This record gives sequence, C-alpha cells and structure tokens, in this order.
Amino acid sequence: MSNHIVTSYDTDLQNLRRSIAEMGGIAEKMMDEAATALVRRDSALAQAVIAADQRLDALQREIEERSILLIARRQPMAIDLRETISAIRVSGDLERIGDLAKNIAKRAVAISDQVQPQKIVVGVQHMSELVQEQLKDVLDAYATQNVVAAHDVWERDGSIDALYTSLFRELLTYMMEDPRNISFCTHLLFCAKNVERIGDHTTNIAETIHYLATGETLPTDRPKNDRSSQTTVEPPAPQNPAA
Repeated sequence: MSNHIVTSYDTDLQNLRRSIAEMGGIAEKMMDEAATALVRRDSALAQAVIAADQRLDALQREIEERSILLIARRQPMAIDLRETISAIRVSGDLERIGDLAKNIAKRAVAISDQVQPQKIVVGVQHMSELVQEQLKDVLDAYATQNVVAAHDVWERDGSIDALYTSLFRELLTYMMEDPRNISFCTHLLFCAKNVERIGDHTTNIAETIHYLATGETLPTDRPKNDRSSQTTVEPPAPQNPAA
C-alpha cells in the first residue's frame, strides 16, 4: 500500500496488521494443539490451549479499540477504511476460533482418562487437519490480500460441511452399536461441531478479504453441505432369543 503524508498513520495500520498476524499465529497454534490433545488424550496440552485463549481475547480487544481510535482520529476513506473495518472483523473471527479451540481442549480434558478404539477419533482428526489447512491458507491470503486464494478457501467450506455430516452419522452408529461409547462419542460430536464452526469462521475471513480487496461483498451464498440436523441412523434389528 502507498505511504500516507502522516507517517504515524502508516504506523497505525502496520500495528493493526502485526496484531492480526499475532492473533492468527495464536489461533493456528491453539487449534493444532487442541486437536493433538484430543487425539493423544493429553490433558496437560489441553490445559495449555485453554490458558492461551486469554492472550487472544486481549489482542482482539486491543485491535478493536485501536481501530475505533484510528477511525475517529484519521477519518480514513476507501481502502484505508476498509482495512480498518476488516481488522475488526478478522480479529472477531480469530477470537471465536480461539474460543472453539478452547472448547475442544476442554472436551479433551473430560475424556482424557477414557480408553476407546483409536478409529473413533480418526474422523475428527482428519476433519481438524483439513480445517487447519483452511485457516493457514486464509491467513496467508489476508496478509497478501490474495482474493483468488481467499475464494479457494470459501469454496472448500462445503466439503467440510459434508465431512461433518458423514462424521455425525458415523459417531451415532458407534453409540448405537455399543452404549459404552455414548459418553466418549458425545464429546467427539461436540468437538466435530466446533471444528466445523472454525471452518465457517475461516470462510468469514475469506469474505472479508474479498471486501478488503474489492470494496464489494460476495454476491452469492456460501456453499453449505451440513445435513446433520436431518441425519438419522436406524437402530439395529433386535436379535431373536435362542430357541
């Protein structure tokens, strides 16, 4: 971006960018470690994720306050105004991503002492890896204002929703096959939903990048393939008692 006549104006914008970058780094780390803690039943790592959320919350408040002050003092227009508004939007999405990662970590603590087949966790782990890729890609796109890369993240959200629906059905099946799985799988269902919501927030950031770069909102609805609210699983047929 071009420099402004008032040097401190450039400094204000650069500070916002640095804070967003720091928030992005924390959010990525929290999500990665929350998923790892869940898969490994690592209670100590999960607690570290929970503690990290305080820094993310503090940064979000700082960005919002500095953005409001910047608008009041500088009265920015065009791209400068869009960048300031975008910083508020993106910081809000990153703060929510941190909250969702913290929720996953809390679930990881709750089931850390339960022993279940690893295959039950594999679906959530795979979904988490895909959403982590989305988060990394959208943060890179924000840093470079790459609209094409942002649109790619936006388009991929539908596949995450479809995967969540499939995982929802799979976990219901595990619960119906063996009632001992109910507690564990219920926690995993909440974790999977949190991961899916993180995907939604990466899509929000992609939409903000489009607005930042073009000054326009995306004209079409985002792809949604979450059918979990309509998904049911038939119970197994009762076996006939031995004659």
